[in-house]
Amino acid sequence: MSYQFITSAKLPTRHGEFDIHIFENDDGQEHVMLTVGLPVVDQKTADGLSNDSDGQSNQNSAASAERPTPLVRIHSECLTGDAFSSLKCDCGPQLNTAMQAIQETGCGAILYLRQEGRGIGLTNKIRAYALQDQGHDTLDANLMLGLPADARIYDMCGPMLAHIGVDAVKLITNNPDKVAYLTEHGIDVVERVPLLVGVNDMNAEYLATKRDRMGHLLDKDLNTAIHLNK
Repeated sequence: MSYQFITSAKLPTRHGEFDIHIFENDDGQEHVMLTVGLPVVDQKTADGLSNDSDGQSNQNSAASAERPTPLVRIHSECLTGDAFSSLKCDCGPQLNTAMQAIQETGCGAILYLRQEGRGIGLTNKIRAYALQDQGHDTLDANLMLGLPADARIYDMCGPMLAHIGVDAVKLITNNPDKVAYLTEHGIDVVERVPLLVGVNDMNAEYLATKRDRMGHLLDKDLNTAIHLNK
């Protein structure tokens, strides 16, 4: 699967202003990258021009050497959490906390990947919710529907990061799979930045399942986090 840069613009938000970049794959699926302090390095891709490519490359290399290692969050789409503030997960608080942290550091990116429900799609995600309402955990609900526990892929991350000349990151994640994928594809993860926010009584079991059955690196005592986030 190949990914192509389409367009970009300024995006003012309540956290501050980002540059928003749109990418599209061969199937027409769109992915989004928000950036702060990370100018595009591949001008030929960005605007169809190739003026003074050697000079541009030298300028970009110098700029990359001077800037801090960017803070990066790979965030898979979650309509229920990101848009509707669902308490079943921690996705919305994770996204907003990452956006705020990147604004505060002044150098970073959100890679917003259009793979709802860990890649199973919105309809199947809601079907899984119905099974969770009957007492099944998030992993078993997927399996009961004949679906993988996690169908997400991250092959779009390399082209997105290359677009802004990033080959080393401080990665905001609790998921070791994201660290492993970037590392295996030539992105140096110089630091993993934990993110435990938005914990509540409604999603405590969901988080425990991610920790105990899916290998996420979460606080061993989620009860403490629940108390602190009430």
